[in-house]
Amino acid sequence: MTTMKGIMSNKRILLVEDDFIFSEIIQDVLTEAGFIVQYAEDGLAAWKLIEAGDTDFAAILVDRLMPRMNGVELLVKIKAIPELVHLPIIMVTSSSESTSVQEGLDAGAYYYLIKPFEPKVLLSIVKAAIEQYHDYLTLQESLQLTQLPFNFLVNGTFQFQSLDEASLLANSFAHACPQPENVILGLSELFINAVEHGNLGISYEEKGALINNEALNLEIARRQALEENRDKRVVVCFERQTDALVFTIKDQGKGFDWWRYLDFDPERVFDPNGRGIAMARIMSFDSLEYQGNGNIVVATVRLENKSMTP
Repeated sequence: MTTMKGIMSNKRILLVEDDFIFSEIIQDVLTEAGFIVQYAEDGLAAWKLIEAGDTDFAAILVDRLMPRMNGVELLVKIKAIPELVHLPIIMVTSSSESTSVQEGLDAGAYYYLIKPFEPKVLLSIVKAAIEQYHDYLTLQESLQLTQLPFNFLVNGTFQFQSLDEASLLANSFAHACPQPENVILGLSELFINAVEHGNLGISYEEKGALINNEALNLEIARRQALEENRDKRVVVCFERQTDALVFTIKDQGKGFDWWRYLDFDPERVFDPNGRGIAMARIMSFDSLEYQGNGNIVVATVRLENKSMTP
């Protein structure tokens, strides 16, 4: 398991690109921004590095079309390694054709860049991917450090307001689930959405702009301090059924067009945000159901055994 110190200090990026001139441009941008770039001239060269044990990367930036081994083939091989399943892969492509993008999405490339792109766009996507990966690793480390007796909880109602409280509660709930390392990611995403998009009313477009300008945390703090938001809470109802755990999450927002975010949309895959719900549905829960206008979501985790004993 990567340590917290390692999480925060890792600036290594694997760049896999067969166009030498284009790769030089990318390396210059990333290096100037403080990243350390390991270069591989194609997918096969990158795979040889990974096979040899060189896997300590914060993200991998890979061209889709390359000789010997293309980007999707490399992606499939990487995702087959359990400890690299969540490592963000940013696919670089010259085509935004939906079928091409969907192939990469199906293989696990949740971040995309279309050639040519501005340096600001490159850095925005890279930072967004790394930040989400850091958040995931932080949650994983917290699972190892915290043990609470939630396996004995039959049902209960909980409230939280801040993102720190959301993280703590997601961590605690995850301990009651058969695969906490998967569930904690989904619960965290749903809790964050309930605060940001629900109670604070930050729209999808606003969040993307705030991420690009590195101002999201400041805006969250500003909105939470507003009088109309000070008393808003997210309510989570936990129910242990015979064969499943059910989490019902309700915020005090106006709701949103939730159906747009249940799957990875090729048209939004180039944005720095908008992957959380789809990732939660696919990776964390056996079912995910939004109700009404979208300010209520019910997530279900099936139990592998029916015992209430930890």
